[in-house]
Amino acid sequence: MRKIDFKFLVLAVLVQLCLPGATRQALAQTEKAAYPAMAPVDAYLIADQSSEIALARSAAPASISKDADVMVLGKSGFTTAVKGTNGFLCLVERSWGAATYEPEFWNPRVRAPICFNPAAAATFAPIFLMKTKLALEGRSKTEILAATTSVLDKRELPALAPGAMCYMMSKQQYLNDRGMSWHPHLMFFVSGDVANSWGADKPDSPIIAANDPEERVTIFMVWVANWSDGSPAPPMEH
Repeated sequence: MRKIDFKFLVLAVLVQLCLPGATRQALAQTEKAAYPAMAPVDAYLIADQSSEIALARSAAPASISKDADVMVLGKSGFTTAVKGTNGFLCLVERSWGAATYEPEFWNPRVRAPICFNPAAAATFAPIFLMKTKLALEGRSKTEILAATTSVLDKRELPALAPGAMCYMMSKQQYLNDRGMSWHPHLMFFVSGDVANSWGADKPDSPIIAANDPEERVTIFMVWVANWSDGSPAPPMEH
């Protein structure tokens, strides 16, 4: 999520951004040794499908997630377990939602519930779903990045739709080994490197920006006060 530690995500970049440069570099070197390659596929799976559905839905308030499509991860990729009615898509992202240069790209502990709005479900989630399929086929980071670059260059995926965003408000989220549950937040996806246009990362601005050059978007993150179940989140950090 800034230089994209998360995306998390994706997926934890957030925490990275808050650390001094020297500290980030030292942590990256330590983590690089921790997850040098993909773990056995079973390490990324959730055995009980109903538990994965519940975890995916915890990304957003029930008023949204109860009517959303829900996808679960199997050994060959994500499949739809529940067909919704509101156009939203909830699933639990795994570690490869992050950029390939992130040291936790293969971390099997990552469980990042996310609920995409209709625009993001149609035009941003397909990148993650493609990366998932490639990861489970045993492709390397280099191959995954090459495939992502190729489909974007050839415009084989739909262009990012205006208004694409997602909810990441699950109290059960595990974004990475440092951020863990971090903080409930919303993410907005905008094509290109456009942080300045939102006033992101400015003093006292509530908006955090992460430029994702691999997926060619800027991810804007805004913290919210409560988890998806309505309970209060930790206070904002300054």
